[in-house]
Amino acid sequence: MSLKAKAVAIWKDESAQGATEYILILVAVVTVAFIFKRQITQFVNDRMSNLGQGLGKFDATSEG
Repeated sequence: MSLKAKAVAIWKDESAQGATEYILILVAVVTVAFIFKRQITQFVNDRMSNLGQGLGKFDATSEG
């Protein structure tokens, strides 16, 4: 088998294509999360604060 034939065979081999796509998607998600880290953190903190306030109201009304 010539070098050219081996190169063509490697180029046409798609056995690891799925894993490569998953890795690229993961890299893209991590990059976006890193870029918007501050906004994501603020969003989650706001939602947790709202949840805590809601639970506080629930506890206060259930005692009385």
